[in-house]
Amino acid sequence: MEVIITKDYDEMSKEAAKIIREQIVSKPNSVLGLATGGTPIGTYKELVRMHKEEGLDFCKVVTFNLDEYIGLPPSHDQSYYYFMWENLFKHVNINPENVHVPAGIIADFEAYCNWYEEEIKKAGGIDLQLLGIGGDGHIAFNEPGSSLTSRTRIVTLFEQTRKDNARFFKSIDEVPYFAITMGVGTIMEAKKILLIANGKKKAKVVAEFIEGPITSMITASVLQLHPNCTVVLDEEAASELKYAKEYRWMYENKNRIKDFQFK
Repeated sequence: MEVIITKDYDEMSKEAAKIIREQIVSKPNSVLGLATGGTPIGTYKELVRMHKEEGLDFCKVVTFNLDEYIGLPPSHDQSYYYFMWENLFKHVNINPENVHVPAGIIADFEAYCNWYEEEIKKAGGIDLQLLGIGGDGHIAFNEPGSSLTSRTRIVTLFEQTRKDNARFFKSIDEVPYFAITMGVGTIMEAKKILLIANGKKKAKVVAEFIEGPITSMITASVLQLHPNCTVVLDEEAASELKYAKEYRWMYENKNRIKDFQFK
């Protein structure tokens, strides 16, 4: 796991967008796993800027979103489908047929979850998965206690998760109780993972998932086992890391290997 510590939210967002840009440039038909919530908004804003000012091309990119609330139609202003179009898709040249956001209103959810998994496989798997992290350490909507081998499924949201997300709704009464989410096992199959976190309120859980034990009670901790995972933090989110100094040193010096000549 590579840990990159940046100055603030803006720098974190730009660093994350740079990593995503490198993925798209190296493979124009990349399959991206995307996240919603407050944290990635700055990253998406920077990707939009890159598209408009630098010509970053999304025409062949395929996307799969992590999750969606059950019961919200795509037109609802708090659905994740709506979020993605407002914050990214409608501002870049992505092909709508290449966009996949889990549906929140489906007659047969079990069949739909199986279909979503198969669509990811048909696309060749996710090349780069963007993640945020919940206050209790969850990734996507894989709440504490979720199986670390879980697949796309319907989950019941913890009350704390509903309270955390109530700020986006008129009241907590409007926050759905259920969601459809990629499983931890699904996420771990991505070839690369990029997790971003900012703010003092995430500092404790960030330290726990990076430096603590691997446990289903903090589902993000399983990322310690991923062969290609990058975590980008701002100073506040990194403030409780025991080895912050070492992470900075490794990041600043990782390119020095190019200076060595082996004979």
